[in-house]
Amino acid sequence: MPYETEYQVTRTPAPRLYVQEAASSSKVQRNRALDFTKGALVLIMVLYHWINYFIGPQWEYYEYLRFLTPSFIFITGFIISNVYLSKYASGDPRLSKRLFTRGVKLMAIFLFLNAARTFVAPVSSNGALVPDPLTARNIFTVFVSGNLPVSGGKLVAFPILVPISYVLTISAALMLPYKLCRYTFHILCVLLLFLIVVLGLIGARSYNLELVTIGMLGVLTGFTPLATIDRFARHPYTLAVGYLAYALAITIWNVPFPLLVIGVILSLMVIYLVGAKSSGSGRITRGAILLGKYSLFGYISQIAILQILSGTFRHMNPGVAILAISLFAAFALTILSVEVVDCARTRRASIDRLYKAVFA
Repeated sequence: MPYETEYQVTRTPAPRLYVQEAASSSKVQRNRALDFTKGALVLIMVLYHWINYFIGPQWEYYEYLRFLTPSFIFITGFIISNVYLSKYASGDPRLSKRLFTRGVKLMAIFLFLNAARTFVAPVSSNGALVPDPLTARNIFTVFVSGNLPVSGGKLVAFPILVPISYVLTISAALMLPYKLCRYTFHILCVLLLFLIVVLGLIGARSYNLELVTIGMLGVLTGFTPLATIDRFARHPYTLAVGYLAYALAITIWNVPFPLLVIGVILSLMVIYLVGAKSSGSGRITRGAILLGKYSLFGYISQIAILQILSGTFRHMNPGVAILAISLFAAFALTILSVEVVDCARTRRASIDRLYKAVFA
């Protein structure tokens, strides 16, 4: 998942992003619009998973939320180039180590959570038996193709962590070549796009390949100064027309990869625009911004919350009242969980160290 970011306040009109360190400085402040964007994505993810748990795979409009998972991965790539490469030189071994460590942590979290899911809670909230993920076919599906089943017992939980881990570790490996050739990431993107085309020609598809490609496109976008992106976000009517055209296109053709990329960029620009225009004084806006600072923890906690809510309401008649209560509870409890962690980190150094060891 995307990590905490800030930008430095200077007297120039184009502030630069950089990574938050353990010790805060009075000379810096967070990029509220970027935090809002990440937090809004987590809240939309709550809606998406709530639909999975309480309405099911028969819902007709999933294609309009297909931008969600790749948007997280796109932002991860964006942060790599726009944040990390503004703090570290490309040849600095600390940068490769930082990216590689974060990628390994995400994979470790993914493996730990799924091990707990398999051995502690082998039955999902809808009563379906969790498939055995340790067969050769399932391992290939999870870590190579990414073509996970969409119905029945889910093969793994938190699958988004796998391609994000790949984006981070691949980027770590590319930092030395990037020092020698500034078009390293461009070349990789071309190769990945070529592989997607080849798979399409033979009637095959790899979602992991597509998601990693989107992450690398995020890296390329991150080379653009934030001030330039802000200028694009100042044209809401153009974005609105573009988004309406995109919505019409996926209604007709579903969501092939080219439209998926367009949808990711348009959706992120729209959310970023809302965050940039917001004063940050509203309860929902403040909650989204805080959630953006804890996007990985928020993503994990909302799954656990929805599991509990689904089990609680499973035997009740799924009327409008139950659906409304469960959706409100999912949003409220996700934000509350992040607020509790944020408060605990400020009060207990041990909790802060534990949080950083796992999520930072």
